[in-house]
Amino acid sequence: MEQTVTMNPIAHIRSSFPEKFGIPRQGGLADTRAMIIFEPEYRAAEAFRGMEEYSHIWLLWVFSECADRPWSPTVRPPRLGGNLRKGVFATRSPFRPNPIGLSCVRLENIELDTPEGPVLHVLGVDLLDGTPILDIKPYLPYVDSHPEAAGGFADEVKEYELEVDFLKELRAEVTEEERHIICQLLAQDPRPSYQQDPMRVYGMRYADLEVKFTVDHKTVHVVNILKGNAGKP
Repeated sequence: MEQTVTMNPIAHIRSSFPEKFGIPRQGGLADTRAMIIFEPEYRAAEAFRGMEEYSHIWLLWVFSECADRPWSPTVRPPRLGGNLRKGVFATRSPFRPNPIGLSCVRLENIELDTPEGPVLHVLGVDLLDGTPILDIKPYLPYVDSHPEAAGGFADEVKEYELEVDFLKELRAEVTEEERHIICQLLAQDPRPSYQQDPMRVYGMRYADLEVKFTVDHKTVHVVNILKGNAGKP
């Protein structure tokens, strides 16, 4: 039986990721902070009553950059080299029948009285700036945590962290917190698995920074940092 479901965003995220490249592959992999700004009709303070009792929340959101693209029954996960296909329902690919994403983030603080209404400050974000949020639910450890669960092909792909070579002269260009987060993001190797050219210079945008880097075997070399609009075409 066909049924049409209409959903409207309740909020948008304000993050430091203006572009998809470099965003963590999952929530919680880096200490990336963001704010959740609610739409006017969802700013009633009583809607947040009791939320401060939770340390983590689930975000249900929209892959807004992919919303108009057709879905496919199979996809090629980047972590498998971009060549091996898996069923779309066995992956977290953004190219889905309904482009819905799911992230678990740490709830750091709730500001109820701001010019923009209640604002949630969250940590461990993997969302593009401006991403629409469909719903928010509390994370419940006694039912949401399953340490014994099988992880499918994600268990088969060995996760590793690269060493990050951050030149001393470039460290003065960023704050200690910015350097910490940049190192976390680069250590996860944001490149597609099939790109292995050690001479290629990549560019990753974080906040108002354009981070230029190369990857040689297991080491990321930060070669330049541009500020403001200097790194934009």
